[in-house]
Amino acid sequence: MTDDLYAAVDCGTNSVRLLVSRLVDGRLVEVDRRLHLTRLGQGVDATGRFHPDALARTFAAMADFGEELDSLGVAHRRVVATSAARDAANSAEFFDGVRRRLGVEAEIIPGDEEARLSFAGAVSALTGLAEPVLVMDIGGGSTELVVGSDGVPSAAISLDVGSVRLRERFLHSDPPGPDEIEAARAHVDGLLDASGIDFAGVATWVGVGGTATSLSALVQELPSYDRALVHGSRITPSQLSALTARLLAMPVADVVALPTMVPRRADVICAGALVCAAVGARVTGDLAVSEADILDGILLGLVGRA
Repeated sequence: MTDDLYAAVDCGTNSVRLLVSRLVDGRLVEVDRRLHLTRLGQGVDATGRFHPDALARTFAAMADFGEELDSLGVAHRRVVATSAARDAANSAEFFDGVRRRLGVEAEIIPGDEEARLSFAGAVSALTGLAEPVLVMDIGGGSTELVVGSDGVPSAAISLDVGSVRLRERFLHSDPPGPDEIEAARAHVDGLLDASGIDFAGVATWVGVGGTATSLSALVQELPSYDRALVHGSRITPSQLSALTARLLAMPVADVVALPTMVPRRADVICAGALVCAAVGARVTGDLAVSEADILDGILLGLVGRA
């Protein structure tokens, strides 16, 4: 095993992601980064259980990660599982599958820790941010919101609304109808109103995770996804509003055809955009997009306690 290598795995409702970095002179340098869209949260909101197909897809991704970590000799590993794993009654099967493929226990972290890790990762990669900073991570099953200054969170909450959950619960048609969109917006607005977050006091709004980065790529009309162009990019309120309306009006078949759109995200990106726009209606200024997120936060924590 190589003692200077660290690996973080984030198992979310829609995606499973890996980040491997090496500690060089006190700084983490990326070695490998992988993403599989496995839709682990398929049907969990309705049934309370992981679907067998979703588990199979997720375990295949974990096997890929495990082979890579073993080949690199990564000694320090942490796997965190978020919204879907918190909600599923048959989570023991998930835990066993992860343990056998990655050699460590998956941790179901509470929403407030998820928010803190996302905050730490996001602010570590951006400079010159006016404070306080609001970091937003719209996942498949939940949305993390955390406000902080000087790298320290002062308020954090995990809301039970994400792109997959919102799509499955409210946006049934393809494309969604006006009544479905209104019901979804009302639901999101109610959660944001009760969140306790002082949106009006936010100086900088940062978006991390697949929803924010996908929206940035679409706004920029990138012919192919480019992390360098997405990281640090900004989305204006008018751009966000126009893109959200456009995505909600498009059939999934048309969304899939958009450059940079990953097929397994195509059916839920309109719901993620709706959540993003609802947050944007409460803050002042543009959305700054960061490619650094909870994975980077997990690695920072691993280094701190290694």
